Amino acid sequence: MVYVNSGNDRGKTGKVLEVFPKKERAIVEGVNIISKHTKPSPKNPQGGIIKKEASIHISNLNPLDPVKGVPTRIGRRLENGKLVRYAKKSGEEIK
Repeated sequence: MVYVNSGNDRGKTGKVLEVFPKKERAIVEGVNIISKHTKPSPKNPQGGIIKKEASIHISNLNPLDPVKGVPTRIGRRLENGKLVRYAKKSGEEIK
């Protein structure tokens, strides 16, 4: 779950559906909805306008704290010889 920091959808939260690391973008459920005009095809015989999520830059997203449910920054620390991500606000590990 992430929180949107900026843009037209500022303040919304949603689940990350897909991440594109090379492009530094992610698709978030219910955020950055676009209208895509489609021609009739065998898959979509009606054609028309389809609403779908577009990608958003990762810098505009903050993960939600697992305990408090508020946006937080991420830290990394060593635990038992492994590098673990944790929420800066609560100190709780993020999986």
